[in-house]
Amino acid sequence: MIEIHAVTIDCADPFELATWWSNATGLPMGADDKPGDDEVIVQLPYDNLFLLFIRVPDAKSGKNRVHLDVNGTEGRTRDQEVERLLELGATLHEDHRNPDGTGWVTLKDPEGNEFCVCRSQAERQNTPLPE
Repeated sequence: MIEIHAVTIDCADPFELATWWSNATGLPMGADDKPGDDEVIVQLPYDNLFLLFIRVPDAKSGKNRVHLDVNGTEGRTRDQEVERLLELGATLHEDHRNPDGTGWVTLKDPEGNEFCVCRSQAERQNTPLPE
């Protein structure tokens, strides 16, 4: 068995991108992280698991092979969460919402990394259809 302790995201500015993800998720950054650091974390609400942002010299190219799927909390629907993230600086990549309320929206963070916004748990319970 292995234990996953980090999801690592390559980026040009680790502090700036981690700050964006911290604002998006409401989760804290590492206490010692500061602008200019080559590695910055956002602590996830699980023991020993975090998002790790690492400075790399090359720009992102092509589609991510691994990405995050997120959904709204605090009573926010998928659509409300999409709007909130767009206001924070995400950009729309692809809209996969269906007329019956299922589906997801693919956004990009400020450095172009794709992530999907799915229906909230409450929405999935109210419409028990597969994504």
